[in-house]
Amino acid sequence: MTFPERFSNLPEYAFPRLRRLLDCHGPGGAPIHMTIGEPQHAFPSWVAGLVAEHAHEFGKYPPNEGTPELRTAISDWVARRYRVMLDPDRHITVLNGTREGLFNAALALCPEEKAGKRPVILTPNPFYQVYAVAALAVAADPVYVPATAENGFLPDYAALPADVLDRTAIAYLCSPSNPQGAVASKGYWKDLLRLAEKHDFQVFADECYSEVYRDTPPPGALEAAQEIGADPERVIVFHSLSKRSNLPGLRSGFVAGGPESLRRIKQLRAYAGAPLPLPLQRVAEKVWADETHVKESRALYQRKYTIADEIFSGLPGYHPPQAGFFLWLPVPDGEEAALKAWRFTGVRVLPGAYLSRDVEGGNPGAGYIRVAMVATEQEMRHGLTRLRDCLYG
Repeated sequence: MTFPERFSNLPEYAFPRLRRLLDCHGPGGAPIHMTIGEPQHAFPSWVAGLVAEHAHEFGKYPPNEGTPELRTAISDWVARRYRVMLDPDRHITVLNGTREGLFNAALALCPEEKAGKRPVILTPNPFYQVYAVAALAVAADPVYVPATAENGFLPDYAALPADVLDRTAIAYLCSPSNPQGAVASKGYWKDLLRLAEKHDFQVFADECYSEVYRDTPPPGALEAAQEIGADPERVIVFHSLSKRSNLPGLRSGFVAGGPESLRRIKQLRAYAGAPLPLPLQRVAEKVWADETHVKESRALYQRKYTIADEIFSGLPGYHPPQAGFFLWLPVPDGEEAALKAWRFTGVRVLPGAYLSRDVEGGNPGAGYIRVAMVATEQEMRHGLTRLRDCLYG
């Protein structure tokens, strides 16, 4: 039996790797899990009733691209949030969670060659791991660009050599970023889009954390593209209800972009995509149209930012997240810190190196731990205080 080699150098996925590191040791206190970005705030109370109301539609094949009502609800949300008008039929398709979209869009849109050579896919480092797998799946060369404190935790793609940029087919960017909580300004988006125009590549904007922020809504790639008159095919955006509405199990997301890009994505999904069941699409229609629950959840996160800032005030290298719900805390060694925290406090966190790649002998995540602020305020305060006393006391 011969197996493919294209994925043979992938590191073990972060959470099995974490279990291997920690589970042979007992916790040093009542366990507090702060590793996975799984929102714990309440989702809208009417969701269950709406699923039950439409349960009979589990007996129907759902439309792969989403119901017209759902795509219209998404288009209306984009117009309210970003002041960008999208045609629900030509510019939007529904996703079964954004992970499959971030992966399949690369399959649908990355060319086999760029500038007569293998294409390049740019990825911030650290990053959401599906970006790297997508690059390998399309036989592109992934180029990991550091996103560190020195550059505001946003990759400086413009600093790459011209020959690399000329080979670039896709540049991924997550804003607000996972894990650091950095926000790309509108100026950053515009500069990136101008760079993409100059070197003829697409920007994949992963904006899944866009509705979790301190006070100012993060700008989006679509509004930046509209303001500079960029080619509509230049930017592809991805959004989800997982973080916005505390519904990770609903698996409702969407991708939006130029009509030709969306045509190609829809064509691939017709063969290889998993459509969202109709009752869940009915729920998503209403959830995208409602902002009350989003504001309530955001207020809880804003209180959590205050708690984190109080606990880590004065910690050298502490960068308060601008948005999202992760803390990116500096430590001498992420694995050692995660193991120490578990063994002595019972707080479970993720080593930053598990979200990064080694490049030129260094790993930009090695000196960090990622801490998810998804628990209740009381439990989060307790867990962060334990971490501070154990790792920084």
